[in-house]
Amino acid sequence: MTRVGLLGYGIAGRVFHAPLISSTEGMDLVAIVTANPERQAQARAAHPDAKIVTADELFELDLDLIVVATPNRTHVEYAKRAIAKGVAVVVDKPFAPASAEAEELVAAAQAARVPLTVFQNRRWDSDFLTVREVLGRLGEVRRFESRYERWVPEIWDNWREFGAPEEAGGLLYDLGAHLVDQALQLFGPVRTVYAELDRRRPGAQVDDDVFVALTHENGVRSHLWANAHAANTGPRFRLLGSEGAFEISGLDEQEDALDAGRRPTDPDWGREDRTGRLGILGETTEIAVEPGAYQHFYTELQAGRIPVDPAGAVHALRVIEAAFLSARENKVVEL
Repeated sequence: MTRVGLLGYGIAGRVFHAPLISSTEGMDLVAIVTANPERQAQARAAHPDAKIVTADELFELDLDLIVVATPNRTHVEYAKRAIAKGVAVVVDKPFAPASAEAEELVAAAQAARVPLTVFQNRRWDSDFLTVREVLGRLGEVRRFESRYERWVPEIWDNWREFGAPEEAGGLLYDLGAHLVDQALQLFGPVRTVYAELDRRRPGAQVDDDVFVALTHENGVRSHLWANAHAANTGPRFRLLGSEGAFEISGLDEQEDALDAGRRPTDPDWGREDRTGRLGILGETTEIAVEPGAYQHFYTELQAGRIPVDPAGAVHALRVIEAAFLSARENKVVEL
């Protein structure tokens, strides 16, 4: 069995990592770190065989895999400790607050020959998998639009809303890490970045209205939006190609399903009734959405494969840093 220790039991640890680890054949969640009494009670109820320990106690255990699902400011520290211990490590997104720190982690893992990967679960969203499926039917893709918009008009009392640079808070680091990663997965490296970042909600310390325009090296243009106060939302994905277009709305349902107690071992896991539209103008075909598959991240890892190359996460961080520079100086930034 692969003995797994989980650092953090907030949304990332409780909703994503712990259920997915527990559902993966051959993995055993043996320890969870959280100092919050309410979260400790939740962890004991959901995972009675796992010990509730401190971070220092976790690093003393005999583990095969350590998962870092703590606030962004601690990602690098805990990943370095796991690498120094010689234990494979998963780091939740964003990989690090800065690309230079992420590069150091990759170099340290390579030197120590320790497996290192980044949890980019939205590569296995139902709608993103559907985009991958229809991509070859659009001809030459010229424009890619991707949105992650929601209605959260009140500011949360959460580190994601804190303005200190080491927190890596705000939507560009949070949702933008997914949007940028997906664009890179589809269309490859980026040549130029332009961004508009705003704080719309009263009292906001971090960006809550994000627009990023990427020009990929192959000429495709990606337009990415993230918004915390969208009273109405646009399509999740829209692609325009030389032979047709594809559009799909709504959001992948796996997060809600996991939060409600469902698991990837359940029948019909990841299946949805959503459809997308493929075609030209009014002549379109309904395309059934592909099943979502978050479980593939840990099944790949258990099989000895790296599900997400950390070098790709480093490039995504460079794009995010270029977006901050672009917005700050109101210019197009070349990578």
